[in-house]
Amino acid sequence: MKILIVNGPNLNLLGKREPEVYGDQTFDDYFADLQFKFKEVQLEYFQSNIEGELIGKIQEVGFSYDGIVLNAAAYTHTSVGIGDAVKAVETPVVEVHISNTHKREQFRHISYISPNAKGVILGFGLKSYELAIQSFLG
Repeated sequence: MKILIVNGPNLNLLGKREPEVYGDQTFDDYFADLQFKFKEVQLEYFQSNIEGELIGKIQEVGFSYDGIVLNAAAYTHTSVGIGDAVKAVETPVVEVHISNTHKREQFRHISYISPNAKGVILGFGLKSYELAIQSFLG
């Protein structure tokens, strides 16, 4: 099984950025934990602060991978293009968020991704990614 985790803007700053919201662990460290926990899955990781690069990666793997775990971060609430990319590919996508976006600013309550996603997991910290991976396993 091949699953790609795609992270959007500013998630490269995990461990440094607003630790009260996002925690103090870097994503690289957390990704190593996920790889150890899910040894039977070929996990890959991609992060970009650039919308077009995220769309390109979704299109690149969207017909050959078993799943995409997508945290588009702020682009979730603004990018029709990323939402369209999720709709255009065959690979199922689970939208994840570290924080509970519904407890945050009003503009974060809107997602252009979730109407086309297999599911949405939010508010469980980094564990949201683990839950998303488990959703592909059965």
